[in-house]
Amino acid sequence: MRNLNFHHLYYFWVVAKEGHLTRAAQQLHVSQSALSTQIRKLQEQLGQELFTRDGRNLRLTEVGHLVLEYAESIFSLGSELLALTESGELQRLQRLRIGSVATLSRNFQENFLRPVIGEAKVKLKMHSASLEELLEQLRVHKLDLILSNRAVAADNSTPWRCQQIAEQSVCIVGPPGKAAKQFRFPDDLGKLPLLLPGPSSDIRSQFDLLCDERGVEVDPYAEVDDMAMLRLLARDSGGLAVVPEVVVQDELHSKRLQRYCVLDDVVERFYAITAKRHFEMVALNTLLEQSQQSLQSTK
Repeated sequence: MRNLNFHHLYYFWVVAKEGHLTRAAQQLHVSQSALSTQIRKLQEQLGQELFTRDGRNLRLTEVGHLVLEYAESIFSLGSELLALTESGELQRLQRLRIGSVATLSRNFQENFLRPVIGEAKVKLKMHSASLEELLEQLRVHKLDLILSNRAVAADNSTPWRCQQIAEQSVCIVGPPGKAAKQFRFPDDLGKLPLLLPGPSSDIRSQFDLLCDERGVEVDPYAEVDDMAMLRLLARDSGGLAVVPEVVVQDELHSKRLQRYCVLDDVVERFYAITAKRHFEMVALNTLLEQSQQSLQSTK
C-alpha cells in the first residue's frame, strides 16, 4: 500500500497557489532546486504531470487542478483541527470568532449577536476588515463566521456557505419637524444637503436606479462608505441621509432623527458566510437558526 507524502503535497500546494517556483521557494524558505525535487517526487508517486511551464510561470494541468482540490481540503482540515485545539473547542469552550466587513452597520452586528451576548459559556472575538481579507482568514479557519452585505459564490477550492440572514428597508432620514411630514420623494430631494452611501455600495446602485426611473438627478453633499460615519453625519449635519433603518435605529427611537420616507424596492441584504466544518458549533448554529427564523417572519 502506497502512503502519500504530505510534505511533498504541501510544497505542491504552495507552488500551485503562487504559480511561480521562485516565489514559492522564498515563502517556504527552501532553495528552488530543493523545491523542484519535492514536486518531481510527488509527480513520480502519482504518475502524473501536475504543472506545465508558461514562460517563468507554472500552470496546473487538468490532473494538477484535481490534486489541488484534494490538497485544499486536506490542509483546510488541518487548519480547522489546530484552530479547534488552540481555542479549546474540543473542551467544549464555545469561542466564536466573527469577522465583519468594515463598513457594516454596528447596530446590525449587535442585533445579530444578541442571542449570545452575555452568555457565560460563549466567548466572542470580533474582527473587521475587507471582505477579501476576511475570506482568507475563514479559509484557514481563523474565523468561524463572516458577516457581510455582499454575497459570495463558492468554487471547488473555496467551498463557502453563504446564506442570507436579514433584509433591511432603506429610508431617507433627516432632522425632526414639519419638513418630515411634508416631504415628497423625489420632488423634495434638493431642499436639504443629501448624504449617500458610496458609489461601490449596493444600496447606492439601487438608489441611483430608482432616481433614474423617476428622471431625477441628484448632487450629493457627501458620499460615505462607512455606515458608522454615515450615521453620525445623518445625526449632526442637518441634511437628508439614505440609510438602512437599522443603522439609525437609536436616533429614530430617541427622535434625534425622523423618517422622511421608506424607499420602495431599495433594501440592504445581510449574509452569513461560513466554511465547511467537521465540528459543529452550538452557539454558531443558534445564531444562524434564529436569524433565519427572523428573516422568514419578515417575508
